[in-house]
Amino acid sequence: MATKKKAAKKAAPKKAAKKAAAPKAKRKPNAAFMKALTPSAALAAVVGSKPLPRTEIVKQLWVYIKKNKLQDAKERRNINADANLLKVFGGKKTVSMFELAKLIGKHVS
Repeated sequence: MATKKKAAKKAAPKKAAKKAAAPKAKRKPNAAFMKALTPSAALAAVVGSKPLPRTEIVKQLWVYIKKNKLQDAKERRNINADANLLKVFGGKKTVSMFELAKLIGKHVS
């Protein structure tokens, strides 16, 4: 009878201690996002009339939505428009939060 020899598995050599992590540089925002945009009259009623970066416009819009309790109670992804937001949303009474960027894009220059 032939006996089978089991190959002894060698443990993988451990890598040398990791190099000391270099301090990460602070992340720079994309210049395109930081460009100040002028809101249209309809959007200015909600976020103000001074030029703001796109990111700040979205933040101000969410502040307005939460302050006026316009987020749908059951379907939290939806936003119910009031008189000011109806103009921004193009007449839609309910808008998904994922549509906000597209709708805001039509009201900034």
